[in-house]
Amino acid sequence: MNEVNQTVRLLAIDAENEGQRIDNFLVTQLKGVPKSRIYRILRKGEVRVNKKRVKPVYRLCAGDEVRIPPIRVAEKDESIQPSSHWDWVQNLQKCILYEDDHLLVINKPSGMAVHGGSGVNAGVIEGLRALRPEARFLELVHRLDRDTSGCLLVAKKRSALRHLHEQLRDKTVTKKYWALVRGRWQSDKKVVNAPLRKNVLKSGERMVRVDAEGKPSQTRFKILQNYQEATLVEAFPVTGRTHQIRVHALSQGHPIAGDMKYGDEGFDIRMKRKGLERLFLHAHQLIFTHPNSGEKLEVIAPLEESLEQLLAQLVKVKH
Repeated sequence: MNEVNQTVRLLAIDAENEGQRIDNFLVTQLKGVPKSRIYRILRKGEVRVNKKRVKPVYRLCAGDEVRIPPIRVAEKDESIQPSSHWDWVQNLQKCILYEDDHLLVINKPSGMAVHGGSGVNAGVIEGLRALRPEARFLELVHRLDRDTSGCLLVAKKRSALRHLHEQLRDKTVTKKYWALVRGRWQSDKKVVNAPLRKNVLKSGERMVRVDAEGKPSQTRFKILQNYQEATLVEAFPVTGRTHQIRVHALSQGHPIAGDMKYGDEGFDIRMKRKGLERLFLHAHQLIFTHPNSGEKLEVIAPLEESLEQLLAQLVKVKH
């Protein structure tokens, strides 16, 4: 075993690192340390920011003081290397929809986590870093659920990350999803305002439900196509709560096809017979202002072939 540092390190955060999540910051500071170990020292409070415990999602501020404890790392670097799992890493290259010097947008496959941790060795961001070992900076701008596919925005410069995070806070980023839901969506139900509350079960699983004491949440829905027993809808989440679209659709009596948490078993079985093997929720469109040029940028992620084939089997009906 090699020791990365033999004493406690105290690091002052400058403007260059401002806005970065503490877990991602530690990954860059503790190269070769497995992410599971990084999350463990965060949970135990061994990492402190301004002498206080912080969660992995804490975003660093200029002037913060980060305490990093002595930590050992195996001689063999356990982070993803370009030579390991190279097939799936190379496949990420085919998923890139748009790229320039400041950012890239990838069509994330369903079933792939956006980052490692919580029992997942690696996700999209680790794969991209392995694919681009020369890249000095690659960070997620936002997240998608593991089972959701579609547009995922990644910053290639810290200045771009800050600019894009400002747009998310100001709600000037448009994210539109396509979902196949059970039954006939009501044509007059265009906006769902339902507060959402997140609960963590004893198993550690996250579940979200509509609750008067929850956080205000709004999703706008638009019918794209009616079918005999389902509706293809476009969903625009105005707020960005955990599982928001899935729970809002369920609250209207229209669970999303293939949803193992909030779905309808009978509907899912019928869709599975037609070939559906995943959650039918897809981040179809992303519209935002380019952080460098100031121009509006629109990126569309096509549906994967299996979802197109499913829709082709359904019987269309008029609105």
